[in-house]
Amino acid sequence: MNIHEYQSKEILREYGVAVPNGKVAYSVDEALEKADELQTDVAVVKAQIHAGGRGKAGGVKVAKNHDEVRTYADEILGKTLVTHQTGPEGKEVKRLLIEEGCDIKQEYYIGLVMDRQTSRITMMASEEGGTEIEEVAAKTPEKIFKEEIDPVTGLLPYQARRLAFHINIPDEYLSKAVKFMMGLYQVFVDKDCSVAEINPLVTTGDGEVLALDAKLNFDDNALFRQKDIMNYRDLDEEDDKEIEASKYDLSYVALDGNIGCMVNGAGLAMSTMDIIKYYHGEPANFLDVGGGASTEKVTAAFKIILSDENVKGIFVNIFGGIMKCDVIAEGVVAATKEVGLDIPLVVRLEGTNVKRGKEILADSGLNITPAESMADGAEKIVSFVQ
Repeated sequence: MNIHEYQSKEILREYGVAVPNGKVAYSVDEALEKADELQTDVAVVKAQIHAGGRGKAGGVKVAKNHDEVRTYADEILGKTLVTHQTGPEGKEVKRLLIEEGCDIKQEYYIGLVMDRQTSRITMMASEEGGTEIEEVAAKTPEKIFKEEIDPVTGLLPYQARRLAFHINIPDEYLSKAVKFMMGLYQVFVDKDCSVAEINPLVTTGDGEVLALDAKLNFDDNALFRQKDIMNYRDLDEEDDKEIEASKYDLSYVALDGNIGCMVNGAGLAMSTMDIIKYYHGEPANFLDVGGGASTEKVTAAFKIILSDENVKGIFVNIFGGIMKCDVIAEGVVAATKEVGLDIPLVVRLEGTNVKRGKEILADSGLNITPAESMADGAEKIVSFVQ
């Protein structure tokens, strides 16, 4: 789950992580009010969308007076920002962060992620702040420094100091930089983050170390114990189909192909998309119905897939372990009848009660094409939609 920059900064502030003063605004008039409340000579008007690269797309402006705040707020609100993370369709700006300006001396990068290879949280730092960390990794990887964090001890002060030394933070800012990193790590752990990224972290002329921008993403699997984080959810920033899928506990991610996929298990879902690509097809979605799908769940999955007008065919690929093939077959038949399916449907079943599952599909009288293997199913659905 993603949240907005201003929301991330609210959380950081609770943990003593320094951020500039700022206020959210939903209209031009409100933007002016918030700028007045900040009582700052320079205000920054920042678009709030769930995507990076806002500055390059014209979504971040520095206003030096009251009139410029009005001009920039009017320019950005309602604008569709297209960045490298939004895709060509972009995202409409519906809220702004009005933030006090600061005297920036130097920009840095600090980030926390879970390293899957070491199964440990890793803090990364670079003195190349303000640019995409992917670019730094590609062009000058020697400028990225890492500290693996022992889950027993957590981030230790000497590790934070070592990172600060590596990225050449001046001595007079050192203690504040260490405090900043320790607080950021605590946010990451306490709030079940999947990503915590500060880009840029800045040192200022008045001796502060601030998060000029902040990005926090959260592990969906931990949201049951993060009720306060759920309150930050902005449904306007999410795909309608993904929102509907979440109501049925379905893992769904919209893609831009034309073959709808319904699979049980994330690994099998990824493999299914891969094999569709292998046969020169394009998957329209990632959809994992989980291990205990009911008829209701399968029907909901079909409706979500069909709500994508680009879908020209559906491939159901089920390996029955906990999930019984006869149950999924009954769900497929019921769903096909309910939604009045009029596009090609290929079903591959394997595993528990597979014989009975195939009989149910064959006896349904519906236009369902069986597949003997994942490759057979992928090849058939690709040929149908082409």
